[in-house]
Amino acid sequence: MKIVFEDNHFLIVNKRPGQLSQSDKTGDQSILELCKNYLKLKYNKKGNVFLGLVNRIDRPTSGLLILAKTSKCLERMNKILKNREIKKTYVAITEKNTIKKSGRLINFLKKNEKKNKSFVVNREIKGSKESILNYKLVKELDNYNVLKIKLETGRHHQIRAQLSNISCPIMGDIKYGAKRPNKDLSICLHSKSLEFIHPVTKKQLKIEAGFPDLKIWNSL
Repeated sequence: MKIVFEDNHFLIVNKRPGQLSQSDKTGDQSILELCKNYLKLKYNKKGNVFLGLVNRIDRPTSGLLILAKTSKCLERMNKILKNREIKKTYVAITEKNTIKKSGRLINFLKKNEKKNKSFVVNREIKGSKESILNYKLVKELDNYNVLKIKLETGRHHQIRAQLSNISCPIMGDIKYGAKRPNKDLSICLHSKSLEFIHPVTKKQLKIEAGFPDLKIWNSL
């Protein structure tokens, strides 16, 4: 984990693949806990530290997470997120397939709670949600494509499910059809940048995160 932005209102960190955004049943330490400990030490705070997670990314995914330092900031950031005022850009390395240089994917996704997996359905049905992303093919490797992705919606496993649906599963993502797992069990999906208006200062922010220090990412 690396802190890439901090002010009086929130932190933005670059999460490594494999780290939890927040605690789960595994009991492994999460980014939320690490950042609370960081604030306790840095500011010599006693007792509980407030820190609220604004956005979440999957454990095997890497990239940017926003954590609000106050309840008021969390409320404002959640409103910005709900109104789709945060521009999110991802980079994905996918298994190679012939696709258009750019495209807009519009699907309905339905989450299967037992399998913790989202499925593309042919039409809107009960429990499904419209999911939209835009992609651009930015590089072709020997066996993989590199895509830049801009999300219009933020659904459960949205990028993973929609890319799998066009036969471009993300490298390492065996849950969604990749041929083999990555050695570190990560998937090659990275939350690269976030753009939004600061809820307090009203200044435009654009925050970017470096790629994980792994061979495949270092080749880009």
